[in-house]
Amino acid sequence: MQNLTRRRAALVAPGSDERKARGALQSNADEVVLDLEDAVAPAKKAAARDLVSRLVRESAGSRVVSVRINALTTPWAAEDLAACAALGSSLTSIVVPKTETLQDLLDAADAVGTIRLQALVETPLGVQNVDAISRADHLDAVIIGYADLGAALGRSRTALPEHWLAIQDAVLVAARAAGVQAIDGPFLGIADDDAFRHSASWTSGLGFDGKWVIHPNQISSAASAFTPTDTAVENARRVIDTLIAAEAAGNGAAQLDGQMLDEAVAVAARRVLAQVGGK
Repeated sequence: MQNLTRRRAALVAPGSDERKARGALQSNADEVVLDLEDAVAPAKKAAARDLVSRLVRESAGSRVVSVRINALTTPWAAEDLAACAALGSSLTSIVVPKTETLQDLLDAADAVGTIRLQALVETPLGVQNVDAISRADHLDAVIIGYADLGAALGRSRTALPEHWLAIQDAVLVAARAAGVQAIDGPFLGIADDDAFRHSASWTSGLGFDGKWVIHPNQISSAASAFTPTDTAVENARRVIDTLIAAEAAGNGAAQLDGQMLDEAVAVAARRVLAQVGGK
């Protein structure tokens, strides 16, 4: 994996509401995504951009903070990208909404240099091109956007997580093949109820790395669903330690418990440790 940032629970907060944004930044979410897109009315885009820039600078080095810009086809995208570029290393990543092609990410990268990207896939074309999208340089994660995608597909807002299996698997396979994280999009509800917990448990069981949440009450359940067991963590640490020792000894191969360790095993171990904030 290119990036080991823990994203079990990523809390999305409106960039135009300072109280909610500051509350999110003070939460125990693994990542905070300050939103300049759906949560911000057109008349407040400029003010939200200024507020988000200030909050990101204030939070620099203290936590994982990303910014969801407006879609590249909108009149606000260029200024969003310029503001993010100015934040430099203070910003963990930029979430590019409605990513439909690899070119979308190439265009975003051209505007922001080395800042990491996340691709929000929320259109049928984006799903169709998810393999190419997942292989973009500077990409950390692919996220499913259920609301817009469901509307485009004509899918009911009450569809169960199981109804999304084909798309979830397509995104997961593409992300794993490219070595980036697969993040489940937000549940269309703000309660930490059985339906939300089932949603998190479902995609955790599939192999996703984490989930977006839209209310602080959902952070704990999401983090719990995507936290590996103690046994899985211990096994992952043993794998990494064994590989490090083999490399230090100049050995081309390593074994653990009678099994050969290869890069695929190492990738899986790093992913487990990332979910608990380990190295």
